[in-house]
Amino acid sequence: MSSPLRSLIASGTKLWLDSIDPELVASNRALGASGATSNPIIISGLLETGRFDNDIDALLQKGLSDEDIAWQMTDKLVRQAQQVFLPVWQETHGNDGYVSFELDPLIDDAKQTMPQADRIKRYIELGKKWAAGHQNRMIKVPATPAGLGALEELVAAGVTVNVTLIFSMRQYEAARDAVWRGARRRSTLEHFKSVYSIFVSRLDVYTEKAVPNLSSAAQGMVGIVNAKKIWAANRDFWAAHKTPLQQEMIFASTGTKKPEDPPWKYVEAFAGSDIETNPPATNEAVEKSGRTITRQVDKLPPQAVLDEIEAKVDMQRLEQTLMDEGLKKFAEPQQALLKQIAGKRGSLAPH
Repeated sequence: MSSPLRSLIASGTKLWLDSIDPELVASNRALGASGATSNPIIISGLLETGRFDNDIDALLQKGLSDEDIAWQMTDKLVRQAQQVFLPVWQETHGNDGYVSFELDPLIDDAKQTMPQADRIKRYIELGKKWAAGHQNRMIKVPATPAGLGALEELVAAGVTVNVTLIFSMRQYEAARDAVWRGARRRSTLEHFKSVYSIFVSRLDVYTEKAVPNLSSAAQGMVGIVNAKKIWAANRDFWAAHKTPLQQEMIFASTGTKKPEDPPWKYVEAFAGSDIETNPPATNEAVEKSGRTITRQVDKLPPQAVLDEIEAKVDMQRLEQTLMDEGLKKFAEPQQALLKQIAGKRGSLAPH
C-alpha cells in the first residue's frame, strides 16, 4: 500500500503533529512529520495518563508551586520533542523542524481584571522567557487584541512566533503586519521565521448552527474557503516582501468533527503548500486510507459557492464567537492542569 502521508509531503506540505506525546512524536516522525505543536489540552491530557508522575514527583520534592510545575512539565515535554525535530531544523537552516510552545491562556482569561496594556506586557515577558536559548522552538501567541499587541516587540527581540487562534482575514492581516514591523527592527532577517495558524473545522461546526440556510454545496466548505483565501493573501504578501526563510500558514483544526465526513477531508484540501498540524488520530486514519494525495491548496469551489458564503456568513460574528470559544477551550484545560497537579501533590508528595 502506498503511504498517503508521504504523498501529502511529496505534494509540498510540511506535516506537523498536533501533539508532543513522546511516543506519537517518534511514530509520526517515522511517517515523515517534521514538526509538532502543543497546547494546554495536549499537556493536560499527557499528565493525566500518569506516565509522567515521576517527573512531577521530582518537582514536588523541590517545593515548586502547582503553576511552576505545570510550566516546567510543559517546557520539558516541548524540549523532548524539539530534540527529535532538531535535525530537520538544522538540515533546512531553520525553515522547518519546530515545536510550538503555547503561552499562558489565563492571560486573556483575566481580561476582566487585567488591563490590556498589562496583558500585552505579560505576553512579551513570557514570550521572551520561554524562547530564550532555543533554536527550534516557536512561541504561540493568540490573535487576541493583547496577543496582537505583543507581536511586534516579540519579533523585534528575535522570538520566532506562531500566531494562533486565527479565524479571519482581519486577524491574519493584523498579525502579519505586526510581525513584519517587528522583523524590520531586527539587525538582520537571516533567522526570521513566522507562521500563522488558521483554524479550519471549527468554522464548519459554527456555520452548521449559526448559518443553517447555507446550501449543501456551501455548508461544510466555509473553513476550507476561508483558509485558502488567507493562504493566498499570505503567499502574495511574502512574494512582495522577500525573506530568507518562508513565512507560512499552518492549517490547524484539521480533524473532522462530523462522522459522515471522511477523515482526510481537510488534510487533502490543503495539500501542496505550507504546513498542516494534524491530530494523531487524523494522521492514523489518513495513513490507513491508501489514498494518494495531490496538490489542492490553490483550488476553490465554484464561484456560486464562494458568492453564497460571502453573502450569508457574517465573518465578524464568526470570528468573535470562535475566539471566545477558543480562549475558553485553552483556559479550561490550563485550569484543569493546575487542579491535576494539586491532586498529585496529595498522592505523590509524601515520602
